[in-house]
Amino acid sequence: MTAGARYLRRGPRHRPPLDSLRESPGEPVYAALDLGTNNCRLLVARPAAGGFRIIDAFSRIVRLGEGVVASGALSEAAIERTVDALRVCARKMRLRGVTRGRNVATEACRRAANCAEFLARVQRDTGIALEIISTHEEAQLALAGCLPLLDGDEPHALVFDIGGGSTELIWLTLAPGGCPEIHDTLSIPCGVVNFAERYGGDRIDEAVYEAMVADVAARLAPFEAAHGIGCKIASGLVQMLGTSGTVTTIAGVHKKLPRYDRALIDGCHLTFAEIEAANRHLVALDYQGRAALACIGPDRADLVVAGSAILEAICRTWPTGRLRVADRGLREGILLNLMRDAAQTRVAG
Repeated sequence: MTAGARYLRRGPRHRPPLDSLRESPGEPVYAALDLGTNNCRLLVARPAAGGFRIIDAFSRIVRLGEGVVASGALSEAAIERTVDALRVCARKMRLRGVTRGRNVATEACRRAANCAEFLARVQRDTGIALEIISTHEEAQLALAGCLPLLDGDEPHALVFDIGGGSTELIWLTLAPGGCPEIHDTLSIPCGVVNFAERYGGDRIDEAVYEAMVADVAARLAPFEAAHGIGCKIASGLVQMLGTSGTVTTIAGVHKKLPRYDRALIDGCHLTFAEIEAANRHLVALDYQGRAALACIGPDRADLVVAGSAILEAICRTWPTGRLRVADRGLREGILLNLMRDAAQTRVAG
């Protein structure tokens, strides 16, 4: 598995003229599109020393999985929002001259009965061919993207990704040189969208919040029983890393950032006491109070407490005492794998 992704700043934040957007002929341009239950996100990059250089990006909350748990199908409104976002992604990929890419969909599409019709419509209306990946591959790609943030001096790691419709966990050992040996993965059907739909997204009292935490903890217990992770934590042998909007949001809330700044979040550490304090602060607020926080806003104010509950259940089940925060994951893993495969093809040829 490729061991490093390096981000290079794109320079001043200005919108270049359209005729300057296409990359130089002959230079490979890669794209990774991640369509999740809540977000549609795109990265476009070129290889660079030590990793890649991002040349374009896009992210929009589409809530594709809204109502899927109750109805079993993607709603027309959610499909319309998502197709509109995917049109933007398709345009960016055309303008950037993408030579190779991968477009993946996750939990909402895995669950929806009308997913085949949705995929056909996306390809017809946008030209994008979406690929539904398994929970196991989703976890592996997330790990590939955030692997550089794991500490090679700590032999075991628990990595998790709290999504819109599910949460993926990976239990692994870091071999000499930082190469991961994955022992097992777990996917539980608890994400910020379906949990918020089940428990509410405005005022959450303490009893409801504890019920959310207990719901998740019960689903984690068999994984702990199977692997005895707690014993290794007690010996100081386990590190924990989280990659998701939940953990980056909690970090931003803890730091009281006036606006979200990736440079201050990606790779930072949070103690469990800091996580608990931020969670308690968010639970005490209503929707309007959370929406007023700079790192949350109105689009995610009804989802963040659900994420807090999932995170808190993970922390209580595996009390490592500290969490490393990753503002990277699945898309970066896709890019690294695409570039690795292309390099291997060139060598073989």
